[in-house]
Amino acid sequence: MRVGLLTREYPPEVYGGAGVHVDFLVRHLREVDGVVVDVSCMGAERPGAQAFAEQDRRFPDGNAALHVLSTDLAMAASCGIADLLHSHTWYANLAGHLGALLYDIPHVVSAHSLEPQRPWKAEQLGGGYQISSWAEHTAFVAADAVIAVSRGMAADVLASYPDVDEQRVHVIYNGVDAQFYHRDPDTDVVEALGIDPSRPYVAFVGRITRQKGVPHLLRAGLQFDPAVQILLLAGAADTPELKAETDEGIAALQSSRDGVVVVSEMLPRESVRQVLSSALAFLCPSVYEPLGIVNLEAMACETAVVSSDVGGIPEVVVHGETGLLVPYSADDTAAFESELAAAVNELVRDPALARRLGKAGRQRALTSFDWAAIADETADLYRSLL
Repeated sequence: MRVGLLTREYPPEVYGGAGVHVDFLVRHLREVDGVVVDVSCMGAERPGAQAFAEQDRRFPDGNAALHVLSTDLAMAASCGIADLLHSHTWYANLAGHLGALLYDIPHVVSAHSLEPQRPWKAEQLGGGYQISSWAEHTAFVAADAVIAVSRGMAADVLASYPDVDEQRVHVIYNGVDAQFYHRDPDTDVVEALGIDPSRPYVAFVGRITRQKGVPHLLRAGLQFDPAVQILLLAGAADTPELKAETDEGIAALQSSRDGVVVVSEMLPRESVRQVLSSALAFLCPSVYEPLGIVNLEAMACETAVVSSDVGGIPEVVVHGETGLLVPYSADDTAAFESELAAAVNELVRDPALARRLGKAGRQRALTSFDWAAIADETADLYRSLL
């Protein structure tokens, strides 16, 4: 069975959870007997994949979504030797849809996020958001199978796209590389970043996008116990407006307390592992999260998670067992921020609880989110379609 796997992200150009998913899924699918995986990705040439430029020189000033569609056409044209196509995110969904029509082969879509659930992307893409939404909807409705990364995501797929056949939606979780993500006892990286190892700290790792809820975290931080430090590994903001809001929140937090460290550049995975391992807790204030791979990475590092209860997160983080979940409501964000702070402060007062949650999280990551098992389940789904 030859699988054409279509994606925007592929190592080393990985910036989000979907890219992490593709990285490890491909590694483990290539170890499954009888499965050959050909990866098509977007961007610069790199080992292990055929790369397609995401910039069409015929319209250099065109909306970014148009450049993606142009790349999709080139990707679809290259899929002729595949027995089945598997696309990831709207960036590659249309390539999978067109390739399936062109070569009369099955198309599997993985739902990592959904455009209707992220209306704030209109800020970032302008009219391109209408194009990305159309491409995603077209591919989902026609797909032979839709893989949802959580039960919450499966419900979102059917709510967002009621014309999708429920029988074609399958839940296969994301996984975590628990061999790589494990507790690192060293503190040299966090010390170099400006963290005092004699004091507890909480950590955030992620992009600055509306989805990740960083402004909520910054406002909650005003209520954190003064003993705890705050370390934010936060990438560039999606829009100038969000950057201005985030910069204002960071300035307010830093003026109100000490021990607030913000790192904007992307750190090596080994450094992120140490940041997660040494933290009292990992914070996930997302307002939308289909699953949240970084929660799994923190759990694998034996770190307690304090998170919103949105999307697929409650299927990963078990409240009171591997972390603390905080109810999120867009109608009362002040209450969410106060309860997020209360959960952090509970762990500051009771570090033994944080350690117990962290150890249980590691065990859960090992037993329930193994990539090899996920790859086998995915390959079984492929076979059922041929």
